Amino acid sequence: MQHRIVVLGAGYAGAVAAGRLARRLRREDVAVTLVNAEPDFVERVRMHQVATGQELRPRPFAEMFAGTGVRLRLARVTAVDVDRRTVTTVPAAEDGVPEPEELEYDTLVYALGSAWDDQGVPGAAEHADQIASRPGALRLRRRLAALAAGEPVLVVGGGLTGLEAVTEIAEARPDLDVALAARGALGDWLSPKGRGHLRKVLDGLGVTVHEHTAVTAVAPGHVTTAEGASVPAAVTVWTTGFAVHPLSRATALEVTDAGRIVVDRTMRSVSHPEVYAVGDAAQATGPAGNPLRMSCASGLPMAWQAADSIAARLTGGKLPNTPLRYVNQCVSLGRRQGLIQYVTADDRAVRAALTGRTAALYKELICKGAAWAVAHPMLGLPSRRRRVVPDAARSDAPLTATTPA
Repeated sequence: MQHRIVVLGAGYAGAVAAGRLARRLRREDVAVTLVNAEPDFVERVRMHQVATGQELRPRPFAEMFAGTGVRLRLARVTAVDVDRRTVTTVPAAEDGVPEPEELEYDTLVYALGSAWDDQGVPGAAEHADQIASRPGALRLRRRLAALAAGEPVLVVGGGLTGLEAVTEIAEARPDLDVALAARGALGDWLSPKGRGHLRKVLDGLGVTVHEHTAVTAVAPGHVTTAEGASVPAAVTVWTTGFAVHPLSRATALEVTDAGRIVVDRTMRSVSHPEVYAVGDAAQATGPAGNPLRMSCASGLPMAWQAADSIAARLTGGKLPNTPLRYVNQCVSLGRRQGLIQYVTADDRAVRAALTGRTAALYKELICKGAAWAVAHPMLGLPSRRRRVVPDAARSDAPLTATTPA
C-alpha cells in the first residue's frame, strides 16, 4: 500500500513541502495530496501591489504540479481528527451545497497559514480593510479606486506589512492624503541607517506618520486613538499582525496560546508524531531559542526541513540539518525604493543596510525567487527517489542532528 501524505494549504510553505516530497519519494510508495481552496498560487508578499491596481502573473497549481505526481484537491478544510488520522473537506464547488468528504492520511503536513488579526479592536472587522489575502487586497483596490483626490487613507501598523502598504499606496496615489499609525517609534527595530532611509522615503512620498499611536476603535470615516484623538480615514488599512487559522485549536494537537502548533526541530508535532506543521501555523524554534516569526523567510526553510525529515524517516535515511536562521529583512517602499536590513541569525538588526533603488531590485529578486521555488518544486534536488521502508515513519529518530546553524 502507498504511504498517504496529505498537505493542507498551498501557500509558500505548503506548496514547497508537497513538491519537495514528490521529488524525494517514489510514486509507487507514496501518494502526495495537496488540499487548497483556490486553484492558483497567491503571492502573499505582493498583496500591497494588488491593492494598488497592479496585475500579477497567474500561477495555476494544475500547471505548477503537472507531471510531479502531486494530487491537487480543490477544497476547504473544515476539520482535522488527529486520533483517527482523517481530514474533513468541503469541495470548492461554485454551485449548490457541496457534501463534506473525508480524507485519510498516514502523514499530515499542516500548512493552513494565517489571516489578518483585528486584535478585537472595536469596528476593525466591520470597517477596516486588509491585505493578508487576495480577496482582501481586491476589495481594498476597489475602495481606493473609488476615492477622490484629497481623501484620507490611514494604514494602521508600523511593521513590514504596514510599511509596504503605506508606501505603495502613497506612490500609486499621490493625490490622496496618506498616513501611517505606528504603536511605537517609526522603524524602531531597524538600524540607524535603516530608520533614516525609511523616514526619508516616507517624507518624500508625503506620508504623515503618527508615532506612538495605538488605534482603539475604527469607524466609517475615522479612527480613535488611545489618547482619545480622532484621525480621519475614508479607508483604514489594518496591518497590525496575523492570526493563525482557527482549525488548529479544534484539534488534539499541542498548540500555543495563539493557536500555533508546537513542533520540534524537524517540524514534527510534539504531541502527534505523524503530523508536521510548517509556515505561520507552526511554532518552531530558531537561533537563541526564539520562535520563528510569521514570514515567507521562515516558511520556506521550515518546508524544506519538514519534507526532508519526512523523506528521511520514511526511507530510513539521515535527518537533515536545514539552517533555521535569518539573514536580512527585505522591505519594498514602493516600486522605486527599498530597504534591506541585515540581521543576526536570530533576527536582530545590525548596522549594515542596503537602501534605495538597489534595495528595491534586491527585494524584487527575493519575491521572484520565492515564487520560483513554489513554481519549480521538482528542481534543485537529486532526481533519484528513495524507496520507502515499511513503518519507518513512525520511528523516533534523534533530533540532535537538526539543531539550527
